[in-house]
Amino acid sequence: MTNPNPNSEQLKRWRLILGAASEEKLQSYGAGGRILDEESAIMDEALAAIYDETHESAGEARSGGNGSRRAGLGPSSPKLAKWLGDIRSFFPPDIVSVIQTDAIERKGLKQLLFEPELLSQVKPDIQMVATLMALKGQIPEKTKDSARQLVKAVVDEIVKRMAQDLQRAVTGALNRRRHSPLPSSTGLDWNTTIRKNLRHFDQERKLLIPEKVYFFDRARRSKEWTVILDIDQSGSMAGSVIYASIVGSIFASMPALETRVVAFDTEVVDLSEQCANDPVDMLFGIQLGGGTDINKSIAYCEPFITEPKKTLFLLVSDLYEGGNRTEMLRRLIDMHEAGVKTICLLALSDQGVPSYDEAVAKRLAQHGIPCFGCSPDKLPELIEGALKGHDLALLSERLRSGKPV
Repeated sequence: MTNPNPNSEQLKRWRLILGAASEEKLQSYGAGGRILDEESAIMDEALAAIYDETHESAGEARSGGNGSRRAGLGPSSPKLAKWLGDIRSFFPPDIVSVIQTDAIERKGLKQLLFEPELLSQVKPDIQMVATLMALKGQIPEKTKDSARQLVKAVVDEIVKRMAQDLQRAVTGALNRRRHSPLPSSTGLDWNTTIRKNLRHFDQERKLLIPEKVYFFDRARRSKEWTVILDIDQSGSMAGSVIYASIVGSIFASMPALETRVVAFDTEVVDLSEQCANDPVDMLFGIQLGGGTDINKSIAYCEPFITEPKKTLFLLVSDLYEGGNRTEMLRRLIDMHEAGVKTICLLALSDQGVPSYDEAVAKRLAQHGIPCFGCSPDKLPELIEGALKGHDLALLSERLRSGKPV
């Protein structure tokens, strides 16, 4: 304690951090009596259920000896349901995500979460989706609908967050300036039509009456670029796998892009069809964990590269290769030298860059293939810059530094 006379709010915060074992010592710094008010006591109980150390089973009540807690989740659904409600009431969403994840890892609550009434109270977030993906083979039939709804909520939130910016980035990069005299409702260029007809706005009727309507050339709307996402399914890449897969589904919805989504461990799974149809099904098709054969996945992706200078290859991986590392490096370098826009994302996540193979990343960077972690919010800038032909090394450095591309 740095302050010998902390106020009651400081005491309360330290008490919540240190737990019940600190009660007597902290009281000596104050005026005695209870440190926690009623609301703080509920918060303390919720924290104690996860972070209080005990050698007893999770379902056993704890004795009230010196400094020990009596909290515990217990095996019953009502107690766990109350706990889930408490943490969502008293903690902000980012903290709720951390506590939920710790609860599953520290207290063995995986089976308890596979009950519909409990899943309905869990905060939908990336960590919870990753847990459900990892345990999908254990989810009982009665809970599958609830699990799917939780995953769908996260997918919808990410799509809402990213789709518009990604679509704008791709459209801006392809720079549709040529127009066709042939009318097509699907090819209507709204922005150009409005901009070039503003002088024809009827003030009285409050209507824009266009003199000329502009349409995109249909040939330019179809598959101008190939985008390949090659995604490492390693357990440590869980958040990146989820973001990258959903980004793939957004790309698949754009007529100008031919999108391939591939996931790998020691085997390769092509998720392109599921990606285009239902990203929730696609996520349940991913198997987190296992070994890693990056070389095999790149070899699988190579036939999709029919026009190298119109191909963007995104390898989402921490670069720990369990297969042929020398051949993996050769394939990536050859791809880059053939004109493919080749980028390795060590992470596509809000959580920063996890551990990665620094030697491999350095070797790729020396050959002009940038390797860096990218937040989902920065990805549209990366995509637009890559499709516009910007220098990838400079582009990645700007993104890392936070400078505009």
